[in-house]
Amino acid sequence: MLEQLHKKRQKVNSLVENRVHFAGDDVELSIYDTYENAEHIRLFSNNVLFCGMLTGKKVMHVESCDYHHAFLPNESFVLAPEQAVHIDFPTACMDQPTTCLAIDISKDKIASVAEQLNQLEKNSESQFNYMPELVHNEHNSQTQQLLMRLMHLFCENTPQRDFYIDLALNELVARLLQQQSRDLLFKQVAKHELTTGVHAAVEYMQRNLDEQLNVDELCKIACMSRSKFFNQFKKRIGTTPQNWLNGQRMMSARKRLERGESVTSIAFTLGFNHPSQLSRGFKKTFKQTPKQYQTKFLQTKTD
Repeated sequence: MLEQLHKKRQKVNSLVENRVHFAGDDVELSIYDTYENAEHIRLFSNNVLFCGMLTGKKVMHVESCDYHHAFLPNESFVLAPEQAVHIDFPTACMDQPTTCLAIDISKDKIASVAEQLNQLEKNSESQFNYMPELVHNEHNSQTQQLLMRLMHLFCENTPQRDFYIDLALNELVARLLQQQSRDLLFKQVAKHELTTGVHAAVEYMQRNLDEQLNVDELCKIACMSRSKFFNQFKKRIGTTPQNWLNGQRMMSARKRLERGESVTSIAFTLGFNHPSQLSRGFKKTFKQTPKQYQTKFLQTKTD
């Protein structure tokens, strides 16, 4: 199925942001390949634009919110409607192009999914509403798999194509809305604006990433039974306590690697029994070993 995509990408019409495009109901998918160093390339959409890095490195500049940061593989970057971004391509070359997937999602689709989520959560404190602001996050494995699935679906030529694309798009939008909800929650926790049980447990876990998960202790902090705690945690955070803790450790490990710390030091600082445990988890999350990531990051930083 991806042969069609591969053939289209081989037809290079531009060395900067060469575009391969597919359309569906309420959504467009584009693959952008850049083959040479470039700076200050403008990207803009009237809709929500969900971008996922595949290879290489971009540096994103969003003047409206004074944002200037690197955009790397296994990360997503979501632009609000009519929010312009300017992009630098510091590492792009013919042998190793910088490649990004971009999904343009209509405002009506965002609103429809938010309404469906709120119907499911009508008896909960959680309410999902799209906030028109920049989102930049590491992918979890589910989001990465979803993006790959969408690429396959857009390349299909079957009567059910648009139906399956719509299902996958609903999931992608739901994950975006849940991520924004979690980001807001964590900001409120950091400012001590929320004091409910789940928030207290999250704050404790954030402060103690090196500790093994102690569910009984978290239940005491949250003042909840075990079953209620797991139920409420998954509703508010979108995953289990252990998966969330693992993800936070991987993100912390990545930041420490970027500062040049050794794999062994990071492993023991984050509570792993052996560096190999960190290496296995890191490779599963980011598709490369900690040392490979650190070497590549530090190299691109000096380029």
